[in-house]
Amino acid sequence: MRRLLAPVALGSLALVLSACGSGDATFPGSGGTQTSAGGAAAPALTCEDPPTAPSDVPTFSQDDLPEPLSGDPTTLTATLETNCGDIVLELDAAKAPQTVASFEFLAGQGYWDHSACHRLTTQGIFVLQCGDPTGTGRGNPGYGYGIENAPADGRYPAGTLAMARTQDPGSNGGQFFIVYEDTQLPVQGGGYSIFGRVTQGLDIVQAVAAQGGRSEDPNGSAPAQPISILSVDVG
Repeated sequence: MRRLLAPVALGSLALVLSACGSGDATFPGSGGTQTSAGGAAAPALTCEDPPTAPSDVPTFSQDDLPEPLSGDPTTLTATLETNCGDIVLELDAAKAPQTVASFEFLAGQGYWDHSACHRLTTQGIFVLQCGDPTGTGRGNPGYGYGIENAPADGRYPAGTLAMARTQDPGSNGGQFFIVYEDTQLPVQGGGYSIFGRVTQGLDIVQAVAAQGGRSEDPNGSAPAQPISILSVDVG
C-alpha cells in the first residue's frame, strides 16, 4: 500500500509527496510536452536501449548503514553512467554526511546497476526520480536514516540532488531525485535531504523531461524516453 503525505495546496495544484522506503515515492506531474517546463526547446538526446532490469536486487540490514562521513574531503564526485550519457554529481559530505556515506556505500555495492529511473514529473514539480532497482517506487536497500540539510524554505533549484522518502522522516534509503527546473516542495514533515548537485549532464535530464511521461498521472509516471543507471562511480 502506498504511504503518502497529506495533500498540500500549491496554487491550483494539489501536491502529494512521498518517497522511498516501504512506501511509494510520488511527485505529481503530467507528461507529453516536447519542450522543457519553462518553454525552451528540447536539447538533443541520444540514448541506447535500456538494460534489462536486475533480477536479483541487493538487500542490506540496518547494521550495514555506514557511519556518517567526517573529515576531508568534504565533497566527493559521483558519475551516473546512464544509457543516455553520463551525469556528474558533486556530493556534499559536509552538509549531508550520512546521506553521502550511504550513497557511496550503495554505489560500491552495485546497488543501482541497471536500474531504471522510474518517475518523471513535469507539472508544478520538476524532478526525475531514480534509485529503486525494482522499478516500482517501493524498493529500498533494507535500511533507513533521517533527514539532513533540507531547506527551510522548500526551494530546490535546478540541478539539486536530493533524497526521496515516505512520510516517515527516518525512511531515507536508496531513492533519490534530480531537480531539472526550479521546484518548490513542502516543508511539512521535515522536507527532503539535499546532498549534492549536478555539475555535468543536467541537459540529459532536461531532454528526457522534455519528452514527457508515459501517462498523464498527476503523480508522475515513467519517462517516455527510458533512462537507466548503468553504474555509479564515486571518487
